[in-house]
Amino acid sequence: MKIRRALATAVALAVTTPAALLAVSPAYADTKPVTQTQEKKSKPTIKELETAVAEAKEAYEKAAKAKADALVELRKTLDELGSTHPLAVTAAAAKQAAKDADAAKTAADQAVTDAKAKLADLPEDATPEQKTAAETAVTEAEATAASAATAKAAADAKATEAVTAVDDARVAAVRAYSVLDKAADDALAAKIAAEAALAQAVKEAEEEEEEGDVCEPENDLTAEVTGLPNKLVAGTTTDFALRVTNGSDRNMDEIIAYTGVFATDKTGIKETGKFFRLQWSTKSSPKWQSTDEDDYIDGLGPLKPGSHTDVKLRLTLDKATPAGNGVAFIAADFYNKDGSCGGMTDLNMYEFDVKAAGSKPGKTEDAKPSKAPKPGAGNTGTTPLGSSSGTPAQTGTGGSLAATGSSSATGSIALAGGAAVLLGAAAVFVVRRRKAGSAA
Repeated sequence: MKIRRALATAVALAVTTPAALLAVSPAYADTKPVTQTQEKKSKPTIKELETAVAEAKEAYEKAAKAKADALVELRKTLDELGSTHPLAVTAAAAKQAAKDADAAKTAADQAVTDAKAKLADLPEDATPEQKTAAETAVTEAEATAASAATAKAAADAKATEAVTAVDDARVAAVRAYSVLDKAADDALAAKIAAEAALAQAVKEAEEEEEEGDVCEPENDLTAEVTGLPNKLVAGTTTDFALRVTNGSDRNMDEIIAYTGVFATDKTGIKETGKFFRLQWSTKSSPKWQSTDEDDYIDGLGPLKPGSHTDVKLRLTLDKATPAGNGVAFIAADFYNKDGSCGGMTDLNMYEFDVKAAGSKPGKTEDAKPSKAPKPGAGNTGTTPLGSSSGTPAQTGTGGSLAATGSSSATGSIALAGGAAVLLGAAAVFVVRRRKAGSAA
């Protein structure tokens, strides 16, 4: 499990460098009461918002398609209005007619000018017949010019009307596209708004769910070790037991135990696997099994109110185990499968002496537990564990840490974080012993 490997890394850091504990912040739950907010009756449900998003998406897709189709039609219409469209053909003919009428008027005006010039150039001795013919030519030229002017005015009006019709068709085509363009923009805005409303509702629901998952520290779950001698000899095997008890008035769905055993000598804490081998068995799994790489024992099953479960433990010391000290860490946590709650026991440390192989242990008695220091204890001037704001993490009356219980990972984080506290304390303890031994 990735989460447990990460927790094991935190524990390892605590063993090698006690100061590293200051950087470990387990997910301790805030035990402040949850403030319930009054929901408005008109507030839409997530399902309703999802429906609104689906409808808005469908409307936008339709509007976007209509816009795309309209753009194609607009380009086609504008192209035709410049060449083959009936209005364009009419406009072209009207403009040509106006051009021809203008040329006719120009010619008629010139004819008037020429007729008047001929009349003016008649000699003094011109005959009355010649004068009458010249005057008649001027009159006819002026009538023709007037008729040409009227025709030109009519042709110009028709040309203007035809060109205006083409321009109006262009404007109408653009306006028709603009309506669909705006409809697509409005549909997109509605879709974005619907998605934002849904995202906000989901976020609020998740926050409410997280707040609802917070529960009080579980002070009635205990883990006790019996039969572990306070003196062990290298090269021997010792059987002892762990009992996890549900002292509360409610069911606990799944129990997980943590067991960590470390050898120490004057040089410091040693790796567990190098000298010690810890195995376990239960009534449901009677075959001896080694603890996993992160020192967890899973599958201890549920516990009813007032019931307990027992785990047999077997610790084998390698013959090469140096004389010195040993430390065992024991704890347990639980979670409910519906995510309603969870909690953990106190984290206990059991110290014992390690004798060299072949020696006699002498008089022994059961090792006694020492509870872990509360998170933040002794960290003067530093941020306590489980707090990012400088406020110590909340604890129960028995020193148990609050856990959200929303999943098995949450309880395990608190459990391994507490184990790290113990390991860090043990590291300091070993250093003190080493100094005391040197002074002696």
